[in-house]
Amino acid sequence: MTGPNQDKSKGKPRKGGRPGAPGQGTHRPGGRHGPKAADGQRKGGPKTPDRADQATTGIPARKIAVDILNKVIGERRPLDEELRETGGHPEFFALEPRDRALVRAILGTALRRRGQIAAVLDRLLERPVPEKTGLVLDILHVAAAQILFMEIPDRAAVATAVAIADRDGRSRRYKGLINAVLRRMTAEREDLLAANAAPWRNVPVWLFAGWQKAYGEETALAIAAMHLHEPNLDLSVKNDPGGWAERLGGHVVAGNTVRLVRPGGRVEALEGYNEGAWWVQDAAAGLPARLLGDVADKSVADLCAAPGGKTAQLAARGARVTAVDISARRLERLSENLARLGLAAEVVSADLAGYTPDAPFDAILLDAPCSATGTIRRHPDVAWNRRPGDIAALAEQQFALLERAAGWLAPGGTLVYCTCSLEPGEGEDVITRFLAARPEFRISALTAEEVGIEGVVTPRGELRTLPVSLPLDPLASGGLDGFYAARLVRS
Repeated sequence: MTGPNQDKSKGKPRKGGRPGAPGQGTHRPGGRHGPKAADGQRKGGPKTPDRADQATTGIPARKIAVDILNKVIGERRPLDEELRETGGHPEFFALEPRDRALVRAILGTALRRRGQIAAVLDRLLERPVPEKTGLVLDILHVAAAQILFMEIPDRAAVATAVAIADRDGRSRRYKGLINAVLRRMTAEREDLLAANAAPWRNVPVWLFAGWQKAYGEETALAIAAMHLHEPNLDLSVKNDPGGWAERLGGHVVAGNTVRLVRPGGRVEALEGYNEGAWWVQDAAAGLPARLLGDVADKSVADLCAAPGGKTAQLAARGARVTAVDISARRLERLSENLARLGLAAEVVSADLAGYTPDAPFDAILLDAPCSATGTIRRHPDVAWNRRPGDIAALAEQQFALLERAAGWLAPGGTLVYCTCSLEPGEGEDVITRFLAARPEFRISALTAEEVGIEGVVTPRGELRTLPVSLPLDPLASGGLDGFYAARLVRS
């Protein structure tokens, strides 16, 4: 199988460093004939007024974006944690709402387009940036995201980048380099974009190769392209999805999921929020709980339950739910969501390795900890925060949790195992290993009719959704999180 061609850059390959830096994880193995690059048109993005004082007033927001990008890439910190009011970047919530939105937009763009940006920088840098240069690479990536892909005045992006470098002791000596590289970038923007437009650039080599092997090159390329689009807002509604779709201006995409096309403003301001009529949950994430079938008045364990979307689904359908999660903080959010929705569940903060229920459960839903590569559309940092060895390590943890949870299932009961990962090593392979070790379990094959989405049931009867599942027109209106699920029955 051939892959995208390897790019030839002017700069020498960077040795060591972080993923996505020039020379690291931006080229693909394969033949000389890669996928045809898209045109070099400048992409639309968040618009910022072209005001004269942008270069000076925009420094704090951009400096925070640089700091957070440094943490996300250099320390593998989840982006969501850095943007959280408690425990996140200490200055982020001190910004005006407009500037907070700018920081989010810059970071989203810088991470979604990280491979393309790194390839552009490879072409513009005559030699690799030395390792110990402070924030130089992060400053360049933040500025490049604005220059190449956002509707922000070039002079603001360049001037603030130089000013940020000047304020950092280790980066100061490179401000001339930063200025020269970014000015050349603005002058050659269209040619640089045309030469580096292929979406596969924005996926680390090892991750893209795994998708090629699992799904074929065409699908792998389509997944990479879909990751450039921010997902729409999906809501799981308690009842009357058609009515809520009409009221909110959305459409029903699967079961009780209503999809809204990127509504503006706060989610809390939407009709139905205060009365607890719905909760936010990707359409794919809403499928595993439905696979348990009729759970009315059954005892059901939701394991690794936070933030609680699946718990809410089960409780809304009449189950007696025990929601277990290791994180007490995340369970607080789960309890708050249940209270708003008018739903009830027993909430238990525990490590599953040491947890033992009082009695067997009629049904179990295990949403196992995973690499979360199926959520890159929502969390673009995931692509750059994972390493090849993570998958095997997580698979061992997942198998151990599945083995333990299986012992809590009553005879004749149903267990659904799921992960929000695109990697077969965390899905199909775990189930194959489990079935070989536990012959009293078998797969209860799913049908397209009960799932409600075409093309997501495997030949073995498992669920496998991809970011390119649920194709709609326009393309950005479709898509799903990548999920795997298997329904197991204990004889």
